[in-house]
Amino acid sequence: MSKSSSSSDDSGPLLGPADVRELAAALGVRPTKQRGQNFVIDANTVRRIVRTADVRPDDVVVEVGPGLGSLTLALLEAADRVTAVEIDEVLAAALPSTVAARLPERADRFALVHTDAMHVTELPGPAPTALVANLPYNVAVPVLLHMLATFPTIDRTLVMVQAEVADRLAARPGNKVYGVPSVKANWYAEVKRAGAIGRNVFWPAPNVDSGLVSLVRREKPLETTASREEVFAVVDAAFAQRRKTLRAALSGWAGSAAAAEAALVAAGISPQARGEALTVEEFAGIAEHKRQHEGDAA
Repeated sequence: MSKSSSSSDDSGPLLGPADVRELAAALGVRPTKQRGQNFVIDANTVRRIVRTADVRPDDVVVEVGPGLGSLTLALLEAADRVTAVEIDEVLAAALPSTVAARLPERADRFALVHTDAMHVTELPGPAPTALVANLPYNVAVPVLLHMLATFPTIDRTLVMVQAEVADRLAARPGNKVYGVPSVKANWYAEVKRAGAIGRNVFWPAPNVDSGLVSLVRREKPLETTASREEVFAVVDAAFAQRRKTLRAALSGWAGSAAAAEAALVAAGISPQARGEALTVEEFAGIAEHKRQHEGDAA
């Protein structure tokens, strides 16, 4: 598809509604719920995402789930280079051609990795500095956490996710939707809502609203002697039975209710508190004190 086939919405090299449908038809692509596919058909929306993500001319951006390339093209206009990770075989095969046809002068700045993002452990070219993606809704949180854990050079992240997932990721302690995604995301970054996205910019239009979430990696990692795995084990246990007090919820994790209480008291946390009241730093404190107690017992 050439630039000349761009629709009359002044999308330039970007994909407009007619372009998206034409490209999908040529590829025989029907968006599937199984993979959470909803393609962005509005050039202004992808420009807004790139702006909100603060993509810079020296950035190496990784994009997960590029689909037909709507956001990919906007990222390529702004960044030094873009690496897209796509699981769908047909979409992965077509994307380099779309880039070459619509942004030929930037084609050598684009790389495609055809795999499941949950299995990515390395990327071609320079280390990524930013993650910008319209994440498939059904795997948004695990993919986001995997990418942040695997690529510590990712400094800034902006993801579009289902609105309620955006709320969970950005929630603060005490909020009723604060939970595992909130705490784990905060381990890596300062997290905040960065806007809402209407349903009409997608094809097909989803039956849920979407939201943007900004994550800026902590300048210094959380100060704790516990490992990430140890801290996340406490988080998982606390929210597996979120209505219970931490003394009860953490009894399996600690080995007994008494051991859970000892770790909580040592960390300065009431055994009667609940997980939704704790910061990531407090979860780290609990993990540290369990480890110390085990060391003393040994």
